[in-house]
Amino acid sequence: MTNRLALFDCDGTLVDSQHNICMAMDQAFEAVKLAPPARHRTLSVVGLSLPEAMAVLLPEAEADFHLHIAAQYKLVFQAMRGQGVVHEPLFAGIAELVERLDCAGWMLGVATGKSDRGLNLCLTHHGLIERFVTLQTADRHPSKPHPSMIEQAMADAGAVPETTAMIGDTSFDMKMAVNAGARALGVGWGYHPPEDLIAAGAQSVAVDADELYRHIGGHD
Repeated sequence: MTNRLALFDCDGTLVDSQHNICMAMDQAFEAVKLAPPARHRTLSVVGLSLPEAMAVLLPEAEADFHLHIAAQYKLVFQAMRGQGVVHEPLFAGIAELVERLDCAGWMLGVATGKSDRGLNLCLTHHGLIERFVTLQTADRHPSKPHPSMIEQAMADAGAVPETTAMIGDTSFDMKMAVNAGARALGVGWGYHPPEDLIAAGAQSVAVDADELYRHIGGHD
């Protein structure tokens, strides 16, 4: 029997981390003597791996500089964690949704632009890490929308594209799902507008966790 896999993005889907991301981006740009991008531009690249995000924000810069400012971002974020100012609250209903899906027999996973360390700290803080059978991050894969993260997650969970749902808040998540042949399910509480998710291939966009449960097809 092939397992059913519900694969979640993290930032903007499971947790609201926009304040941290924007603060770190501002400080990373300031560290290299550049004016920080507008908040909406920073949020538009959430979900991409850091070098790819920097390439979108600084299209005229060289690839080496994209890597340099990505490294600055990581340093800033590590400092923020050390100072205890990183705050990544779960969105309303997410803890309950994860429990319901787990109890209904779904395999659960995460596919995120976060680092391994960042994802583990986040999920451990919220007491959710044991619920997930596969954790895929930017440390070990090409950036979204490449399907690599979904492909590895399916292999880990014993799932196939037809039994896999990718759940996310950005067009990158939806395109990744399409590229992997999985279902693309959007959430309306994240960082890209619903119309962008639909345009990128989302089959639906949930307004809250209860509606998302129905879209996934969970059954208590």
